[in-house]
Amino acid sequence: MSGMRQAPAFWWHARPSALARLIQPVSALYGAITARRMARPPKGWIDAPVICIGNFVAGGTGKTPFALALAELLVQQGRRPAFLLRGYGGRERGPLLVDPARHTARDVGDEALLLADRAPTVIARDRVAGARLAERHGDIVLMDDGFQNPDLAKTVSLVLVDGETGTGNDLSLPAGPLRAPLFRQLPFANALVGIGAGAAGDRVLALGTAHGLPVFRATLAPRAPADLAGARALVFAGIGRPEKVFRSARDAGLEVVATRSFGDHHRYSEADARALLAEAGTLGAQLVTTGKDRARLAGATTPALADLAARAKVLEVEMQLEEPETLEAFLNAAIRARSATSDTKSANSGAKIDD
Repeated sequence: MSGMRQAPAFWWHARPSALARLIQPVSALYGAITARRMARPPKGWIDAPVICIGNFVAGGTGKTPFALALAELLVQQGRRPAFLLRGYGGRERGPLLVDPARHTARDVGDEALLLADRAPTVIARDRVAGARLAERHGDIVLMDDGFQNPDLAKTVSLVLVDGETGTGNDLSLPAGPLRAPLFRQLPFANALVGIGAGAAGDRVLALGTAHGLPVFRATLAPRAPADLAGARALVFAGIGRPEKVFRSARDAGLEVVATRSFGDHHRYSEADARALLAEAGTLGAQLVTTGKDRARLAGATTPALADLAARAKVLEVEMQLEEPETLEAFLNAAIRARSATSDTKSANSGAKIDD
């Protein structure tokens, strides 16, 4: 359900609301189907290691910023990472190597454009075919999302957990944010990564520790352009949880005088653009948005959208890894173990042929 509009507020209550309980039977069915799907054996493998960056819930937990930070860590090791993602919001099915100079968000989705600025990026509805193309452009594949998709064999699955919201009311979609019951998903994770602080996230991380999973930590830090310090801002965002962007803008020192929320991966219209431009003019405010929203506005040719794209400034967020050397050592050990297993399988296969 990556195409949801906005995460309902009742998802994040510690206890299920009356509405959540009313639709819980539907959630039980949805969760059971997803869990059964996760248990299917992979359909394909590639030679390069595959690191999946996923989450237990629908909605943003910072997967794309984490993927960028992890890619930077791998580059420092001398690796050549390539990104793989579905390309949600784009019309191309792939497998396709993203070209930021040629493709737009309507082609490949906003996340793919952000990732393609840093490393080779492939979008594909078929993850196995996409991975085979990605390994032609790098020696390690970082899969942004896809934890619940069993088709491609993964070397490591890192599951991100938002410190503030955790797993919400612990119900599956649509009554809650979980894509399947947590106890059905935990066995497929190799490590958890807590994003930010919070009791809700700590509870999930403690469960992971009880299941023998290593736990790492990271923090999302907003970075506003220097000329925006203290500026009056109208902040708009079309992501799963836009309130996080609004809070980040305040944390970055902006005077947020108005906020406007749109659905996740929202495609802005001329009417949207005219309304935002008019309100910013009335308030005397600078328009500020996210990198993903700005990517969806890039290349606009109609008057108001082009004007909005030119005027809106981006509030960047940077994922800061705590103890990156520990995460690096964990990933290297997992990759070595996979390589040793592959070598053993090859040797056994060869022995059978000789017989």
